[in-house]
Amino acid sequence: MKATAGEDRWHPARLIPVAGIRGQEEQERRATSALLAVIRAVPEFGHALIDDLGAPKGRISTFTEIQLKDAEGKLSIPDGAVVVERGKTVWRALVEVKTGVAELGGEQVSRYLEMARDHGFNTVITISNQITATSGDVPYTIDRRKTKRVDLHHLSWWRIITEAVLQHRHRGVSDPDQAWILGELIAYLDHDNSGASGFEGMGDAWVNVRDAARQGTIQQAARETRAVAARWEQFLDYLALGLSQDLGRDVATVRPRGQDLETRLAGLTQALADPGTLAGALRVPDAIGSLAIVANLRAQQVSTSVTFDAPKDGRPSARVNWLLRQLQDAPPDLRIETAFAGARDSAVALLKDAAPYPQRLLSSVDPKREPRAFTLTLTRKMGLKAGKGAGSFAGDTKRQTVDFYGEIVQNLKAWHPRAPKLPDQPESVPETPQAEPPPFISHEREIGEATGPSESPA
Repeated sequence: MKATAGEDRWHPARLIPVAGIRGQEEQERRATSALLAVIRAVPEFGHALIDDLGAPKGRISTFTEIQLKDAEGKLSIPDGAVVVERGKTVWRALVEVKTGVAELGGEQVSRYLEMARDHGFNTVITISNQITATSGDVPYTIDRRKTKRVDLHHLSWWRIITEAVLQHRHRGVSDPDQAWILGELIAYLDHDNSGASGFEGMGDAWVNVRDAARQGTIQQAARETRAVAARWEQFLDYLALGLSQDLGRDVATVRPRGQDLETRLAGLTQALADPGTLAGALRVPDAIGSLAIVANLRAQQVSTSVTFDAPKDGRPSARVNWLLRQLQDAPPDLRIETAFAGARDSAVALLKDAAPYPQRLLSSVDPKREPRAFTLTLTRKMGLKAGKGAGSFAGDTKRQTVDFYGEIVQNLKAWHPRAPKLPDQPESVPETPQAEPPPFISHEREIGEATGPSESPA
């Protein structure tokens, strides 16, 4: 059928429109209602989102703007509730939501924890654009004694979008109509007007901390320094979740075991003060190595790198050539560093220089020294703006990280040793007492001939 003139510019009808949102309050109300409705309408997505929060696998019901009274009889209206029923088991969650740059406060959450306890709720779920590593980490200060009888979980909007994308694009939804509904939720939440589109940038303190780092005047104990360190923590999880959406695999932020958020923030603020850097790493399943990211605020550069083992056999030059063959389409300014076994020295060269002269990646002290590991690094100019668009730190660093993985890391194959080969079978075996025992295959055949054929299994 012939298309009407201008039809290609028409806007498709949306189940959840983003137009006409007036103010923060309506933004939160619409996002809450859309999310809770789809949790109920698409049980596969609903359970994927709340099963890890302690919910049983049962029938899901959802509600918005429920009315509850606190211990003093004062009426409160939390944003929503989720109820899951399985047989005689009933699990209830109180839901509190923020959108845009609005942040959750510990005092408000504490009040809802008390209300949830008094009204028989199992958990309180908070949702905002504040990104945390796990649902058990919360982006606000809370008296943990209040969580003895009621659980507390936090979900970022970006994690919710990621779960929706994984279910829709990679795991699949069995019912076509439910799949369409989930796609409509993704389209809505991904729009900036929804106020739920993920990481909101490096925050109000970014420009001051960025400039102080350049001038070498950062104060480690300053509130602004800690604020930027906290944003960096969120940004790493934002990158991990974004790659999870694209790859359909769970990409994780690499963090030291046993370190809580306060310890990590202390380390980040110290690194910001001296030497003026922010560092982190992402682990992609089955990738050759972790993806490291270092932002040098003094030099205003961002470096992405990956380190992996060199082959363990062959001449040193053959091991270097093994690497260069895999980098034929990599950027010419890719930096390659070779670390050597039993030595502290290393060889460094750009790809454009190493490709025609591989010997530049061998030890200058002893060319026969065996390469132990290779590190590939790409350095680019750092975005300076605080937001998340073009020219911003978050936007440019995200693009560099994704490009580095797509153009380099995902194409690298780890070295594997060749399978051992059996010895050649001799044409005849000398019948002398002094003869060497025949190979394993012939020896096995002789055993079979001596003992007779084995019985077939019943």
